[in-house]
Amino acid sequence: MNKTEMKESILQAKFDKNLKWVDLAEAAGLSPEFTCSACLGMNHLEKKSADAVASLLDMGSELSDALQKFPNKVWEQKVPTDPVIYRWYEIVGVYGETIKEMISEKFGDGIMSAIDFSMNIEKQEDPKGDRVIVTLNGKFLPYKTW
Repeated sequence: MNKTEMKESILQAKFDKNLKWVDLAEAAGLSPEFTCSACLGMNHLEKKSADAVASLLDMGSELSDALQKFPNKVWEQKVPTDPVIYRWYEIVGVYGETIKEMISEKFGDGIMSAIDFSMNIEKQEDPKGDRVIVTLNGKFLPYKTW
């Protein structure tokens, strides 16, 4: 199983079992953010954590083996070479999908206003509008229907 197949299998099993990233993280003994990133193929898990995630998802050793493989952190976008700008692209390339998954799961369909960055995703209620704390500390802006 390659990382793409692994990711698709995990997302489907997570959906089918109505699990949250925090559930997989508890099984792995890691943070939800890191566990999500590994499950999306951008990091790897050690054997004990990989086995626990595979067990929770009722999947076998093939999934555990795939989770343990070191990732090839590439994405399809062209990236500027300026070190400051490149690091922003790297953060989005490596953790962008994880951020989207975590925000969607915790808040629903929408975006956040990014201001600052460090990697911890929590929800903080605020009378002026709920805050997404990716420790980018951005305000959640839900999509509206019309």
